[in-house]
Amino acid sequence: MLLKTPPLSSEYTMHVEEKNGEEILVCTVGKTVLHYRLSCIEDLHQMLKQHGDWMELGSADEQKPAKEGSVEAWGRSEQNPVGGWYGLKKGFRGRFGMYIPPLMEALGLAELTHNAKGNQMRAL
Repeated sequence: MLLKTPPLSSEYTMHVEEKNGEEILVCTVGKTVLHYRLSCIEDLHQMLKQHGDWMELGSADEQKPAKEGSVEAWGRSEQNPVGGWYGLKKGFRGRFGMYIPPLMEALGLAELTHNAKGNQMRAL
């Protein structure tokens, strides 16, 4: 699936692939390949439904701290359903808040803002 980042400034692809007997999301941004747990889609949708309002995406690289209360912070939190990172490739586990929300929008599960910065999402 061809997608665009929330600010609509860059394109990337996302597909499901089997790795080590498990289906995962594979996100390709230029030459960079990121892997995420497939369960992140349903888990994030449930969390957003419970949250009930807009939530900031807060995208950040793995090496940088995620903004408190953001989708990115939730995607790394020990309190989420997997007890930590949804990103599977060490060194490339971040950017959850950049690449998963547009996929959820394309799947009809969420609504996103598309500003230059500070984008948010909410469940549909």
